[in-house]
Amino acid sequence: MTTDLQTKLGELVLERPETMRYFEGLGLDYCCGGHRSLGEACATAGLQAETVLAGLATLEAPAAGTPSFQAWTQASLAALIQHIVPTHHDYLRTELPRLERLLDKVRAAHGERHPELGRVGEIFAALHADLIPHLMKEEQILFPFIIRMEQGEMGGACFGSVQSPIRVMEMEHEAVGALLAELHHLTGAYTTPTDGCATFRALYLGLEEMERDLHLHITLENQILHPRARAMEAALQA
Repeated sequence: MTTDLQTKLGELVLERPETMRYFEGLGLDYCCGGHRSLGEACATAGLQAETVLAGLATLEAPAAGTPSFQAWTQASLAALIQHIVPTHHDYLRTELPRLERLLDKVRAAHGERHPELGRVGEIFAALHADLIPHLMKEEQILFPFIIRMEQGEMGGACFGSVQSPIRVMEMEHEAVGALLAELHHLTGAYTTPTDGCATFRALYLGLEEMERDLHLHITLENQILHPRARAMEAALQA
């Protein structure tokens, strides 16, 4: 794959998964913002595009046998969904309550010295409120429709086309992405303050891991599941 400033971030990540951590370190949104070109994304973030491009050339390819996005472009959509739910949905259902408990403890112990924790709590509450219903809508509406469509069954849904729920899901992904970006900035990229205790460190490590998991989760849906579902519907209707 030839990479230049016109290459879309989502396409680049699908082809070269090692770019994910690189983009995260630069604050470039490759999941919800995967439709943007490298040049456009750098301009929005205030980065020198040629410098970012040069950095991409230095990245080492993953070790042989490392799972890649390319495998999911070939697998059935049912298999991809059966991977997303236990790997990413169930993770959030377990991790969000754990992080909420840690956040409550940290705010009680450090809130006076670190007033930014108030906003951290607001962002986290918004993420929690957005994500849990979002997961349910995917599992109860969108995913079953995609699986039936892959089996050759069309119709029977109140929304008519798979385009409709996908559009809603991607709008909700955008909202989550904006909250994550603010959280990342507010916490100094999850840097524990010098006076932070072990619980403070555990909280920020957990938030950082949640961000990474959500980036991967949203990329699988926005860049692979949704485009393939749209293409499948178009082929069935042709």
